[in-house]
Amino acid sequence: MDAPTSRPLDLDAPKVLVLNAAYEVLGLASIKRSVLLVLSGGAEMVSESGRYLHTPSTRIPVPSVIRLKRMVRRGHGRTPLNRRNILRRDRYTCQYCGRQGSDLTVDHVVPKSRGGQRTWENLVAACRSCNLKKGDRTPEEAGMRLLKPPRAPKAPLFLAEMREIPEDWQPYLEAFLR
Repeated sequence: MDAPTSRPLDLDAPKVLVLNAAYEVLGLASIKRSVLLVLSGGAEMVSESGRYLHTPSTRIPVPSVIRLKRMVRRGHGRTPLNRRNILRRDRYTCQYCGRQGSDLTVDHVVPKSRGGQRTWENLVAACRSCNLKKGDRTPEEAGMRLLKPPRAPKAPLFLAEMREIPEDWQPYLEAFLR
């Protein structure tokens, strides 16, 4: 903690932007992981958060942005299609009734039995009761409406979970989103 009145740091929270050696956005890392990478020499601190970790003899700045010293390729710019990313894209909200929470399933808008594919445009977050109600039908057949049409994400999904984007991340994210 910085001072007795400040909030304690959650060392496991993903709050540090990670760049590869060419300054391309890779994702987020926890404070603990990023400090260890910097201290071990695997990364350099590009920007400080203004907060510190304290040991009995040292004050260690907490990074806001780190750059890995070795090059890591970041795929093809596509977000992996998996359950966690579908829930993130839909902001942990049932796309039929609007119920929020972590006890959600993934529903095929056009059921697999009807040729529905495993794509961003055919998968949505759904609560268990809506998923059961819809069953092996399309939303129209079940008398249900989607809150919004499902689409592949354009921005990194970790941004959807953040309330505020630190100002010192902006130059890297702008280049990433181009």
